[in-house]
Amino acid sequence: MSLPLHPRPSTQDLATEVLSTLRDQWHLQPSEIVALPDQLHSRGWEVTAGPGRYICRLAEPGARQPVEAGLIAAEHLRVRDIEAGEPVRTLAGGLTAQTRAGSLALLRRVPGRRLNGGDPIDQQWWGDRLGVVHKALQHFHHPGLRPWQPLDPAAAHLSAEPWLRGAVADAVGAATRLTVTDRLTYGVLHGDPSPASFVVDPGTGRAGLLDCGASGVGPLVYDVAAAVGYAGGADRATDLIDGYVAAGPVRRDELEAALPVLMRLRMAVFADRAARRGDERRLHCAREALESNLG
Repeated sequence: MSLPLHPRPSTQDLATEVLSTLRDQWHLQPSEIVALPDQLHSRGWEVTAGPGRYICRLAEPGARQPVEAGLIAAEHLRVRDIEAGEPVRTLAGGLTAQTRAGSLALLRRVPGRRLNGGDPIDQQWWGDRLGVVHKALQHFHHPGLRPWQPLDPAAAHLSAEPWLRGAVADAVGAATRLTVTDRLTYGVLHGDPSPASFVVDPGTGRAGLLDCGASGVGPLVYDVAAAVGYAGGADRATDLIDGYVAAGPVRRDELEAALPVLMRLRMAVFADRAARRGDERRLHCAREALESNLG
């Protein structure tokens, strides 16, 4: 395998960078910082500073505009009484701070516990909130939102393994045919709607999301496919899907038709990211998932 194009900094170096930026750009003195589960495009931490609780998220280099679009989208949701992390601006008034490792954003933490993706009730909350967010953002616009673009099968890093380029090309081709031949519902994508991004407050019964994501504009079923992947596959995500269909703007027939193709594309995205980072373990897992999907 070739060397990664975008190697991730060590955990210790990253923690030092994040703490330094929080102090310099927000004058925040954390008493505790706990890593959140890794997501595809970013890393996150729960931060305690005095009486305040926050979510700090570091996006990959070059993602500043879509990150800031997501922060504005969170404000859009809050105005509509949808629980979402409230962006905290830097001392200079910026939505994000630039670091050597990427764009850092800070949000006030929504009350509640993070969802368990394997729990049927939590899956209902998860699907419901994703659907509600999709519906609320249908008319949201921001110049930082990227147009939905499938992967580039000609990218140099796809030479990392003999099977990789062909698998990515096949997944992109299938997704392209789907978007050309089917009328899909488009809107603002979260991009990485893992269960760790959503919370429910047992005291109030209100559910929300820690951060909005808002990676771009594309077929909304792609977000559902990403969530279903985190749940372990469609056969383990029936409550998630039911929750989404009840609350979201996509009809069940569209979702069922598009889901297999966009799940395959999502697996190809994981493979692409793993190859970029030289992560052999995740690349192997992505290959197994792609081959299982084909079978």
